[in-house]
Amino acid sequence: MFIQTESTPNPATLKFLPGQTVLEAGTADFPSAETSGKSPLAARLFAVEGVTGVFFGTDFVTVTKADETQWDHIKPALLGAIMEHYQSGQPVMATGDQPTSGHADHEGEDQEIVVQIKELLDTRVRPAVAQDGGDITFHGFDRGVVYLYMQGACAGCPSSTLTLKMGIENLLRHYIPEVTEVRPVAV
Repeated sequence: MFIQTESTPNPATLKFLPGQTVLEAGTADFPSAETSGKSPLAARLFAVEGVTGVFFGTDFVTVTKADETQWDHIKPALLGAIMEHYQSGQPVMATGDQPTSGHADHEGEDQEIVVQIKELLDTRVRPAVAQDGGDITFHGFDRGVVYLYMQGACAGCPSSTLTLKMGIENLLRHYIPEVTEVRPVAV
């Protein structure tokens, strides 16, 4: 098994490409070791000292490290943990625990606008941020403000504010005049 690695815009996050499917659909975010119980692979990765976050996409795994930890010190252990997991035959997610489809539900008079926002996020934004090892999902819409949740490499990325304001906000405002601002949320 050959696992490729790619850097991401977030220097604290590295993207691992195992060359096979990680999740059939959706994403899974593990912002701490305490949340990794639903995934044998995430638990293995958190066992490596210095790991502070794990995120799964359809064909990649992103790992976030503590600031004081050096990639040179933990990268071999992470590659080994991913390889061991796939050789073990264990599932990525525990039986019954499914990855998230992404967006939060929204009810109310803004339903038509929200459908347009989600469509633009799914077709224009999410594929681009997945290439960087992350995901951005809809969290809410209120009085012109779109609230988005950033995961994986996007969470804590130094350029995420620029991505939100200059990229996503401009895109949504261009296509949907009712959108006035985009803000990140912490879940």
